[in-house]
Amino acid sequence: MSDPTRPISSDPSLTPPGTEMTEGEKRAIEMVEAAETGGRKLFGAQAGLVTLIALAWCLFQMYSAYVGTIVPTTQRSIHLAFAFALAYLVFPFRKTPGRPQTRVPWSDWGLGAVATGSALYFFIEYANIAGNGGIRADVPLDLWAGSALVVLLLLAAWRTLGIAMPLISVAFILFAFMGARGLIPAIQTPFHGGYTWPQLIGQLATNTEGIFGTAIGVSAQIVFLFVLFGAVFDKLGAGDWFMRVAQSLLGSFRGGAAKASIMSSALNGIISGSAVSNVVTGGNITIGTMIRTGYSREKAGAIEVASSSNGQLMPPVMGAAAFIMAQNLNIEYRSLILAAAIPAFLCYAALLVVSHIEALKLGLRGLPRSELPRLRQTLLQGWYYLIPLVYLIGVLTANPEANPERVALNTILLMVVMMFVQELFWGRRDGRTPGRSLLDGGRKLVESFEAGARSMIGIAIATAAAGIIVGIVTITGLGFGLADVVEAVAALFTNDFLRILVVLVLGQLIALILGMGLPTTANYILMSALIVPIIARIAGLDTGNPAEMLPVHMFVFYFGIMADSTPPVALAAFAAAAISGGDPVKTGVQAFQYELRTALLAYMMFFNPQLLLIAGGRLGGLPLAEAIPMVLFAFIGLVAFGAATLRFFHRRTNPVQTLLLLAASFILIIPTSVLVNLGAVALMAAVYFWQKAGSRREPPAPMPSAA
Repeated sequence: MSDPTRPISSDPSLTPPGTEMTEGEKRAIEMVEAAETGGRKLFGAQAGLVTLIALAWCLFQMYSAYVGTIVPTTQRSIHLAFAFALAYLVFPFRKTPGRPQTRVPWSDWGLGAVATGSALYFFIEYANIAGNGGIRADVPLDLWAGSALVVLLLLAAWRTLGIAMPLISVAFILFAFMGARGLIPAIQTPFHGGYTWPQLIGQLATNTEGIFGTAIGVSAQIVFLFVLFGAVFDKLGAGDWFMRVAQSLLGSFRGGAAKASIMSSALNGIISGSAVSNVVTGGNITIGTMIRTGYSREKAGAIEVASSSNGQLMPPVMGAAAFIMAQNLNIEYRSLILAAAIPAFLCYAALLVVSHIEALKLGLRGLPRSELPRLRQTLLQGWYYLIPLVYLIGVLTANPEANPERVALNTILLMVVMMFVQELFWGRRDGRTPGRSLLDGGRKLVESFEAGARSMIGIAIATAAAGIIVGIVTITGLGFGLADVVEAVAALFTNDFLRILVVLVLGQLIALILGMGLPTTANYILMSALIVPIIARIAGLDTGNPAEMLPVHMFVFYFGIMADSTPPVALAAFAAAAISGGDPVKTGVQAFQYELRTALLAYMMFFNPQLLLIAGGRLGGLPLAEAIPMVLFAFIGLVAFGAATLRFFHRRTNPVQTLLLLAASFILIIPTSVLVNLGAVALMAAVYFWQKAGSRREPPAPMPSAA
């Protein structure tokens, strides 16, 4: 295991000499590259071509945001064309971590060219096709291009996202196509009469309810810029600075290594939408430190996984799903991130308590102050990193008229200037000439742009592939059929609360199962198309009122995030285990246990919309004075639940104490009255004093030796 106190940057160029990465850290980075940014290690002209395409994609997206008048279908088709080009160049069909491919085979050159050409074909011909109302019978190339678009999109999804998304998409395509053939009449006839291949291609490739629909529109218009913002911000050095600030603030407290990991993941979550990248970026430092202070390898990895997965809950990015959610609800992006802020804060505050309970359970102490960065010095070294962050969040929240993509573009341009100024300052300190410093700044800028574009490949492909499913649901009425099935199950229960609870549990299970094979954004898109309308229908919600629908969308979104740490498929857990040297399955199981508080919070938001600042049937309608007690009671409920699931509070709980803690947490899920809430707090206090009295009668347990 590497020295856990050394500063390991996500930027290899900033890694000090003599602090090379361990084999486990290298494997974790290879997992990220294989899963999210492409597993090929190209050289020479091929690597240069990838860089040029990535830069061109970034410049196109920035130009689109600057102009603001590009036709949506034009922007979406070009966006997908860039994603296709990079997907087939950097993502091999077979990924073997540790044995990356070093060249692009001719087959991938051909597939990438055809895929890119099919997307550009609809950019060129879209107006003529739309004027005809769909695929033109007298232009065979329309059907060929549409067919190539669908097939090669599924192949690209297989490479970038795994097999789950293509399999689900193929199942939906077969459902739509086989209805016309009457192959499964008992199942399909109630929903639709079936579609021919040209009709299906027309739906998927030539209108805005298919591949070029809302999801990829949000990816092209907003998400790209925020992902690019995160890539530039990290390359600027903000991620490493966040880590040092977290260590200096919390490292000396009991279980401080874990608490620093949680805080740094929360801060990195502001700029990063990837749980796995967050694990690798921060886990290089925090996991080793946790192990050295007494956490087992699995617990250390699990805390990093839980905190990194929850980074997708942090506004303003929220793993890219926030933008799609705002579009689905037809609300201002500003309103959504304000509503999501309190649950995100609660989630991380509860995880800090969970880490504290684990530290009590293991008898751990904090890190010596001598091994931690000095807070004042650390703040002085990087205070300026807050400038772009404060500008971005401040403008988005304070100005209702602010355009998110324009604000993101301005922030990126501000950081570009900061990067060159910083390199000039560092160059003067290090003895570099101004010209060399500017060249180094330009190199880092190119690297950050390429990293941002690579990170966007999976999101662009996922949103386009999700358009296949959304388009088929739209034309076949499958959503209504599923609603009928779920409603029939719910009808077995006469109590309204039980009926709603059954539907929520079913939705939770579906989100977790889908999330094992899908990235969070794709999972949310599918859940919002299939499950959200069902929950709304059973619960009797007004689908036209965003204030009533937001809790449902947040519910499925939270469970989609939990899937990142749900065994047996939990890439974040495998990456953390590669760094820690622990068992990946045990790491995932432990992380899932820590993530159970996220599940409780999802139910709290559904039954208590005030946690989303919803009151009076509108967003932002809850005064701050009324929000504070709700937040406090919710936090107490999460702490009680965390203690119950860990079977430890002040000391190990017995079965009766565990039941009392669970009762307190469940009471606080649904707000009734202040008196009832205080009763739940009293239950929790009773358990605490019960344990306190017992601990005075027993000698203290011996301190365990550090691992």
